[in-house]
Amino acid sequence: MIPAGRDGSVRLGGLVLRDHWFDVPLSHAGGAGGETIRLYAREVVSASDPDKDRPWLLFLQGGPGGKATRPAGASGWVGRAVEDFRVLLLDQRGTGRSTPATAATLSARGDAAAQAEYLAHFRADAIVADSELVRRQLAGEDTAWHVLGQSYGGFCSLTYLSFAPEGLASVMLTGGLAPVAVGADDVYAATYRTVERKNAQFHAAFPWARERLSAVADHVRDHDVRLPDGSRLTVPRLQALGHGLGANSAIPGLAYLLEEAFAADGVLSDTFLVGAWETLSFASGPLYAVLHEACYAHETATRWSAERVGAGLPQFGPDADPLLLTGEMIYPWMFEHDPALVPLRAAADLLAEREWGPLYDLDRLAANEVPVAAALYTEDMYVDAGLSRDTVARVRGLRAWETNAHEHDGLRETEDVIDRLIRMNRGEV
Repeated sequence: MIPAGRDGSVRLGGLVLRDHWFDVPLSHAGGAGGETIRLYAREVVSASDPDKDRPWLLFLQGGPGGKATRPAGASGWVGRAVEDFRVLLLDQRGTGRSTPATAATLSARGDAAAQAEYLAHFRADAIVADSELVRRQLAGEDTAWHVLGQSYGGFCSLTYLSFAPEGLASVMLTGGLAPVAVGADDVYAATYRTVERKNAQFHAAFPWARERLSAVADHVRDHDVRLPDGSRLTVPRLQALGHGLGANSAIPGLAYLLEEAFAADGVLSDTFLVGAWETLSFASGPLYAVLHEACYAHETATRWSAERVGAGLPQFGPDADPLLLTGEMIYPWMFEHDPALVPLRAAADLLAEREWGPLYDLDRLAANEVPVAAALYTEDMYVDAGLSRDTVARVRGLRAWETNAHEHDGLRETEDVIDRLIRMNRGEV
């Protein structure tokens, strides 16, 4: 290991890493003197020429509630990005090393109404306002920067284009073409259909898995099965293991988990129970569960949309045969079974009924002048391709690369995705 620099920088695998901290208002509409929270961001540059003057690239992570990438070296998308940019990995408010928003910290805010009011400041509009304050401090008032948005980070990037395009030199979206003109019900109607197809594809690839899943479900119905945190494993929770069906990096792991589901004595194995808990628990990211539907709430309330839409789809019922896995849907019962979410149930109910403000300005998107390149994954389980195409048509000048070569995690799998988007925005492709 190379010793840390005197400025606190760290050299790691061909990268130089520097820490940045920022104090920002909890409410950007609250004026001076209001409550502040801290943001953490990691600057990443190439170790070959760390002081070279390169433009800033802000990376907005997927989520909601996901912390930024933790790079281990100059490989993958980070390695490609530092060839051209000074990369900033921002832990969005409430995540990672930024002021955390967890069940423990939220309980200190007071009752459910106080918690919900606090959480209302953690959507894309606030993340964009945070980013603008950070940009002014790092790049300068008059210097626009580039943004790469993965998944929910892409949603935030479209909000950025809507409300602060003057801060943007270019935008790249990967799996992040948010549905800007429809509500949560339309989103879930589309994504349930895709999840059903993903189930069929999974069982075509692993033909034995359907029988194994059915056997696990029968065992769960007949026994009081407990996960390592003491919570009960129910059939709906078992179905929620399908969250990873939209990521190439997660699909084999699901198959291997089912492969070792039973111990030799006919009970569910410790390997399975630990693996299921690691997948199902929101202990490390409660914001995802609490604010997931809110990321589709453009001037509306969601009212537990995934549950309402799913109620009309009996093929996804816990007693259906064959049993189908669900996707990234968030259901109110999760706040009854997951110990990490139980303290947040009342606040989550209030947020589900909240009439949210705008996330996008369709007129400004239609008049967009910022170069935007997007990877549109045609088989994306999390962001419907049809709704994404509608967004492409609504953002002036947006160039979309449609491909079925990658799933939602294409950016994480290969540097080829970001390389193509960089070249698209330069007009080289």
